[in-house]
Amino acid sequence: MLSVLIETRNDEEALARTLASLVGGAVEGVVREVIVCDAGSTDHTHRVAEHAGCQYVRSGGVAAGIRQAKGDWLLMLEPGARLVEGWIDAVVSHTARQTMAARFSRAHGSRTPFLARVFSGNRALAEGLVISKRQAVAKSAGSAEAVARGLATKKLDAEIWVAPPRQENRHSK
Repeated sequence: MLSVLIETRNDEEALARTLASLVGGAVEGVVREVIVCDAGSTDHTHRVAEHAGCQYVRSGGVAAGIRQAKGDWLLMLEPGARLVEGWIDAVVSHTARQTMAARFSRAHGSRTPFLARVFSGNRALAEGLVISKRQAVAKSAGSAEAVARGLATKKLDAEIWVAPPRQENRHSK
């Protein structure tokens, strides 16, 4: 039913945290597959993905992952983001009756003050994204962030612990 896409680059620890929050969805049969779209990792991101049973896409970015996805709906997450219990019912309910994309609400302890969000830059995938595969294919040029940017979305009745902001030096390991 749902294909999960996670775009990574040197995110082995963050990827493990995100994958742990998806286990319930896999057990319930909601998560059909997880596709890790890597952007040139030099750490052990590929091992984390492979040990967890994920598909690992080494080239072609998120566009390649979207093309490979078998689900009619995609869940796009940043590495390090963690879904809060209850997300499965919210996503199933949304995908059964909606056609528009949706995002999660930030978990209470994950909310940053308004001015801090304004001045730190808006990450389009910070609250995750549930999007139909058809809509994602139409927007799939570029990164996962580019797919998520500028979409009209609905808020899901479920929460996410937002991934911490990426540090640029982390990508040059």
